[in-house]
Amino acid sequence: MRIRALIVDDEPPAREKLRTLLRHEPDIDLAGECADGQSAVEAILRLEPDLVFLDVEMPGIDGFDVIDAIGPYHVPAVVFVATQGAAAVRVLEIHALEVLLKPFDHAQFTAALTRARGELRRDGAGEQVRREIQALLAQVRSERGWLARILVKDRGRVFFVGVDEIDWIEAAGNYLSLHARGEQHLVRETMRALEQRLDPARFLRVHRSAIVNVDRIVELRPGAHGDFVVVLASGAELTSSRGYSELLRKRMDGA
Repeated sequence: MRIRALIVDDEPPAREKLRTLLRHEPDIDLAGECADGQSAVEAILRLEPDLVFLDVEMPGIDGFDVIDAIGPYHVPAVVFVATQGAAAVRVLEIHALEVLLKPFDHAQFTAALTRARGELRRDGAGEQVRREIQALLAQVRSERGWLARILVKDRGRVFFVGVDEIDWIEAAGNYLSLHARGEQHLVRETMRALEQRLDPARFLRVHRSAIVNVDRIVELRPGAHGDFVVVLASGAELTSSRGYSELLRKRMDGA
């Protein structure tokens, strides 16, 4: 089988080295190169490579962000590339994921590629890797603490929305809609999963399908059935369902 490979690394010498080594592999077709995480997400979605050599220490959107944006069920086989001694190496090794350590030589590259070939050819290997990727993302999210920004994919673009820019979040089918600075951005996430990653001192569930940035609340209007109309600085008005209204009132009384 032929393998379509993609190189992702912000360092030109590293890309050049990988490119040179891959040229000598008769079963490898180099699908492309990326120098940053944003173009990596776009390229993986567009090119659908079989194998990605992915640097995990890029500025801005790093390798973990790339995997998070693609999602574990769409991630191709990955050889993670990292500097020896980096904290990311420990996390990757815990989850038994393939790591190529810089500076690497031809023998180390060959060993990593051989193992990647084995994963691609082994029946059932994909499901095991997906489970490891999911566990990896859970650990990375935990170690990074409360979310500071949310990665958005929109018509081929990949960008971040800072959580401090968000007024409120609402459920939209299989997606969530982020209302930020007068715009709406869809992300594929569940309300419960995102709520668990947001700082509870800043974000509060007011309805089973709505989370609000408490700093954006300017008024609470009592409703007829123990609920509230929540008025935001943007002018948006949300209804806080009865089950969440008491928590909302206590939060605002203590603000």
